[in-house]
Amino acid sequence: MTSGSNSDNQTPRELGAEAENMEEMTLIEHLLELRTRVMWAAIAIAVSTGVLLIPTVGFEFIELMLQPARSTDPDWTPQSLGPLDRIVTLFKVALLGGLTVSMPVLIYQTMRFVTPALESHEKKWILPIVIGGSLSFVVGLVFAYFVVLPLSLVFLLSFGDSWARDDWQVGLYIDFVTRMMLILGVAFETPLIVMGMAKLGVVTSKKLLGWWRWAILGAFLGSAIVTPTIDPVTQSLVAGPVILLYFVGVGLAWLVRPGK
Repeated sequence: MTSGSNSDNQTPRELGAEAENMEEMTLIEHLLELRTRVMWAAIAIAVSTGVLLIPTVGFEFIELMLQPARSTDPDWTPQSLGPLDRIVTLFKVALLGGLTVSMPVLIYQTMRFVTPALESHEKKWILPIVIGGSLSFVVGLVFAYFVVLPLSLVFLLSFGDSWARDDWQVGLYIDFVTRMMLILGVAFETPLIVMGMAKLGVVTSKKLLGWWRWAILGAFLGSAIVTPTIDPVTQSLVAGPVILLYFVGVGLAWLVRPGK
């Protein structure tokens, strides 16, 4: 009874201030939750990257990164032009491996952060999304390693080889390889992203299908921006899968349409 009388005696300004304080506390709680999720994600990346920084492990991983070029020229070996080239290369390769290994943790922590905004029947999607997102990222890396990189390197290593020798700097080569793998790893998440937007009602499969011309144009423009080379072969090898994945996302958006 007392609390009711106190609330009745409060002015509109006091009630507004109380509501604002409650909203501020909710915001603080969200920020604390975000800090926790980012911390666990950072720990996962740091641990997995640290393992690959062990020379006996990291050097084997670097040899793996050199294979796409050596499939074209078995005797090909990049050169080191500075005292820190090989150390920086080890860090770059270890970071790529760390991101790959910790991807399930990253997706899981992201889903746990957005869980309070989900309804009870939507929370059952968390585990399938974590598994699907992790597998999609790995499939993108595998596609880049076994398909895109060998084809693009065949073109790049053979172009003009009659008047110039291929003595690439190891840092620049690893930049090319890791960047292509990360781009395609993220690109293979496109169907899940499109499906999630459709599930939230942001887009529909009909709208997405109507945007197919813009999707194709955007895929080629995006590949021209993010790929480290300007040759049309590499850009087409990146844009082609993105376009296909877009239409896969349209199909998934149709499957999760309202009322289905």
